[in-house]
Amino acid sequence: MSESDIRGERLKKLEKLKAAGVEPYPSHSARDTSNAQFLAGFDALGEKTVTLAGRVMSVRGQGGIMFADLFDGTARTQAVFQKGETDDDAFSLFGETVDAGDFIECTGTAYTTKRGEKSLLAKSWRMLSKSLLPIPEAWFGLKDEEKILRERYLDILLNPEVRAMFERRARFWQSAREFYLSRGFLEVETPVLETTPGGADARPFVTHHNALDLKVYLRICAGELWQKKLLIAGYPKVFEIGRVFRNEGQSREHLQDYTQLESYEAFADAKSGMQFLQELYRHIAKETYGRYTFEIGGHKVDFAEEWPEVDFCTLIQKEFGIDPLSCTEDEAVQAAKDAGVTFGDSPNKARAIDHLWKKIRKGISGPAFLRGVPVFLSPLAKHMPENAAKADRVQIILAGSEVGNGYSELNDPQDQFARFAEQQALRDAGDDEAQRLDTEYVRALEHGMPPAFGFGVSERLFAFLENRPAHETQLFPLLRPKEQ
Repeated sequence: MSESDIRGERLKKLEKLKAAGVEPYPSHSARDTSNAQFLAGFDALGEKTVTLAGRVMSVRGQGGIMFADLFDGTARTQAVFQKGETDDDAFSLFGETVDAGDFIECTGTAYTTKRGEKSLLAKSWRMLSKSLLPIPEAWFGLKDEEKILRERYLDILLNPEVRAMFERRARFWQSAREFYLSRGFLEVETPVLETTPGGADARPFVTHHNALDLKVYLRICAGELWQKKLLIAGYPKVFEIGRVFRNEGQSREHLQDYTQLESYEAFADAKSGMQFLQELYRHIAKETYGRYTFEIGGHKVDFAEEWPEVDFCTLIQKEFGIDPLSCTEDEAVQAAKDAGVTFGDSPNKARAIDHLWKKIRKGISGPAFLRGVPVFLSPLAKHMPENAAKADRVQIILAGSEVGNGYSELNDPQDQFARFAEQQALRDAGDDEAQRLDTEYVRALEHGMPPAFGFGVSERLFAFLENRPAHETQLFPLLRPKEQ
């Protein structure tokens, strides 16, 4: 039977319910006990009457007895409908109108079947929501990834593994929030709409603010420049967990709309922040998964081990024979081309070196700290005290990718202006991922910002720990509208 035919049959059942004086979509349920509570307290219920509710996952039986498996989000419970026990009219209407997928409410008493199953012997029932489309019976065998993602609500309903993953995702962010709060950080919310997108090398989404008649951008980071303004305002520790938006290509690791955590701590730096980050990642792993060891994309990682430091320039020079600090733009671009990098219309030294690094990092299992990134790749970071050409930056390398990025934040307004100007020149030359000159942020710095350590990590970390592509770990990833 086609989906259209099934829908037609269910519409007939809907009309039968209405003809019997039943409201098929009532606004209230009389449920007084969850399925989990019912099962946990089953032995003590005796003859006590309880009301359960949930989605009918299956219906079976015939003649004088019928069974329905109910799922309410807490557990599955069996309801038994039996002639002589269930009201006669209710029994008949149940058999004639109820399908898998419907939400119903059942009132009755605890009952153990001949097979020893803890059940509810229903005295009466009520329709809460009549479903018009069926629940796919062969969902577990479905291979069409787009259909799974487009109808993710069915994927969650029918696939316990997926359901459990999203529960872990909630614990993942909750554990991060608890870690920061326990260490005295203030959780803040900063603007999503900005007149100057900043804080990262990324292409923003553009929209229009009608009331102000103003072009605005969806933020590309979780309030980096705003949070540093809060350090200027006198808050010593702040963090934000929120959505960010980057109008870039999709990949196993990259999304356009995702959750990111950013934090800023006054009077700290990248070196002191490294211990903090080890503790953060270990806390998240333990609280979310109960373990420290993971296998991710063929890499075996152990968060409990000490994390080594690796030097950016040393690795590039060893692998490609050029020094990122002293090489010319032509040398960097040629090395990248020799390594198989394809550029757009405006190749430059910064993009070439960045591409070379991305090739190297694939072989690093981690967890490890990346240090010594050139300043020209870090326009918002301080210089390393021992080498002014390198940024005082720390990145967390895990399973061949970067899953966390922190700086000793630049607080010299004149230096910041000069670096913004360099980035703006790259933009003007055609690099649309380079950062913009933000004069308002520079003005804020001129009022004085304390030395600070800033850090950001996105939901990519969760995807890595799950060993899944990033879009599979989102509840409802963006898809093209389905053609009708």
